[in-house]
Amino acid sequence: MTATTAAMLEARDLQWEVHARRVVHGASLALARGECVGLIGPNGSGKSTLLRMLYRVLRPTHGCVQLQGQDVAGMGARAFARQVAVLAQESAPHFDTTVAELVMLGRIPHQADWARDSAQDHAAVRDALQQVGALALADRTLADLSGGEKQRVLVARALAQQPQVLLLDEPTNHLDIRYQLEVMGLLRRQRLSAIVALHDLNIAAHYCDRLVLMDQGRIVAEGEPGTVLTPATLQAVYGVATEVDTHPATGRVRISFIPQALDDA
Repeated sequence: MTATTAAMLEARDLQWEVHARRVVHGASLALARGECVGLIGPNGSGKSTLLRMLYRVLRPTHGCVQLQGQDVAGMGARAFARQVAVLAQESAPHFDTTVAELVMLGRIPHQADWARDSAQDHAAVRDALQQVGALALADRTLADLSGGEKQRVLVARALAQQPQVLLLDEPTNHLDIRYQLEVMGLLRRQRLSAIVALHDLNIAAHYCDRLVLMDQGRIVAEGEPGTVLTPATLQAVYGVATEVDTHPATGRVRISFIPQALDDA
């Protein structure tokens, strides 16, 4: 969508530089209420850097981010966290805490200072764990979890926060295909406004309303999956040959990659 005052989250001409090298060049995007936007692109294209500016870990060299019309740079941490939940790429710390305790951290923005966890907080934690299929893990420690289990718990922490906007950097990382599909299906059923960085283009095409394609720090294409995921665009950005058609069962865009012949390798 184009930038509008009705956007839940809006980035305007974002740039970020480090050591005189520009990593993101003039990126603008807007997220509508209830919309899921997939942020795609090759490794090093600037996806994670753009997300970090959206959730305030990085301060833009130029441009601004607005949440429902308010500049996020002027918002307090608690006020921002009541509305925006983040699932970053970095893994959870390995210390002796239980899954339930970690997911309860998502309730902090809604609690008064030094307040005890309420019945509402505990209900939100149980509900979030149940939604990601991890309720049985509640009493286990993080050190006991597999990578996939830990990722589901981190998604649960974001859901327990009960945000209006979700910003997720590779939420299907470390998950087998069943849980990749379950997590993305879960995120869509929530009907939250979400920006999701993804590597799997077929998952992005199936679950996202719009795609934003980045390459070398720039947004090079955006729109519905069928307008972004074309053979010419994928060849130019990823350097691979593809066939693009419509999946007969889902009606969504489907991508088939054409491997390089062994004789040409």
